[in-house]
Amino acid sequence: MVVLFAVSALAAASWQLMTRGPLEQTGSAIRASAIASIDAAPLSEEPVSRTSTIFYCPSTLLIPVAGVSEADLIDSYNDVRGDGRTHHAIDIPSPAGTEVRAVDDGRIAKLFLSKPGGITLYQFDPSERFAYYYAHLERYAEGIEEGKILARGELIGYVGFTGNANPSAPHLHFEITKLGPDKRWWQGTPINPYAPLGGTQR
Repeated sequence: MVVLFAVSALAAASWQLMTRGPLEQTGSAIRASAIASIDAAPLSEEPVSRTSTIFYCPSTLLIPVAGVSEADLIDSYNDVRGDGRTHHAIDIPSPAGTEVRAVDDGRIAKLFLSKPGGITLYQFDPSERFAYYYAHLERYAEGIEEGKILARGELIGYVGFTGNANPSAPHLHFEITKLGPDKRWWQGTPINPYAPLGGTQR
């Protein structure tokens, strides 16, 4: 399946080299109506570049929340939040305590307690050109620590509403960024996760 989404030109070329195969999906669908009440955290308090272009790319990442399918995903990447910022992420609503699994292989770069994001995890992809950011976790899974090499699908934590998330709408806030040459885990060029996770425009 080929889908259309916006990424930086450099990120696009790198992402194409990473492509491995079709999306894996699990479980039954959950209701996505809770998305309207979500106000999730930004990647960080640091500014990031917003340059983008058009690129065609197959979906390659595992949906990180157990029981969620492609059809459940809602593209909230360009949504404007209450403070005027653009979301630059996708929110995946699910009951608190739902398993969160690694979307890809790769190293845990940082475990971080953030005022907006709450309990968060930054994972680098195997090439360490991209970072995956998981926020508002209830807690980490047992054995999760910085430097650990994750396998795609490995349990990393549980859906929650830590940070600035609405307690009545627990969800996973998920971002992808293209890292710079200095590989700062908190900073990079944002990429819309919707298509890499298998979402299709409706």
